Amino acid sequence: MGPEGEQVGIVSIGEALRLAQDSELDLVEVAPMARPPVVKLMDYGKFKYEAAQKEREARRNQTQTVIKEMRLRLKIDPHDYETKKGHVVRFLKGGDKVKITVMFRGREQSRPEMGYRLLQRLAGDVTDLGVVESNPKQDGRNMVMVIAPHRNQAAQQAQIVERKKAKAAENSAEPAAEVQERPLAPQSPPKPAPPSPVEADQA
Repeated sequence: MGPEGEQVGIVSIGEALRLAQDSELDLVEVAPMARPPVVKLMDYGKFKYEAAQKEREARRNQTQTVIKEMRLRLKIDPHDYETKKGHVVRFLKGGDKVKITVMFRGREQSRPEMGYRLLQRLAGDVTDLGVVESNPKQDGRNMVMVIAPHRNQAAQQAQIVERKKAKAAENSAEPAAEVQERPLAPQSPPKPAPPSPVEADQA
């Protein structure tokens, strides 16, 4: 293969090396298991550099998502519900997923529909911040549901974190720069010591 991906055809190793030398490019084997093996003319140093750049860009754009967990009792009072909902709102605003678990006790296990309604209620209360990623399902004695932040919400939070890191780096660098740029204060010449009594008498 040529440097632009064009087909050169089947040639001997010697001919392929000659083409690479004439083009001032590298001969790189890209499909060693093929019969015959496939090689490509390329600037291998440039290829590695561009691949590393793409990998760094992908890592920078990748949003690290953390799953928080919130536990609810089936018979939760209004105040506790609002408190728990506030935590869920805070997690979603921070760009994190939230695993919400409803815990059943005793005879409550025979009323799974109540747990389902509780989870649906909570999902509806935070619908402007997140979407149900995993619908309510029974997990032993519990019922679980996962809510994920909207994609733009997670992306915005990631950008905020990056900006804070950049700002912190700038602030830590400023004092050092000020120290380096501050001119040294001129030093006054040392004052001569007063003559001793012996020297004064001799004078």
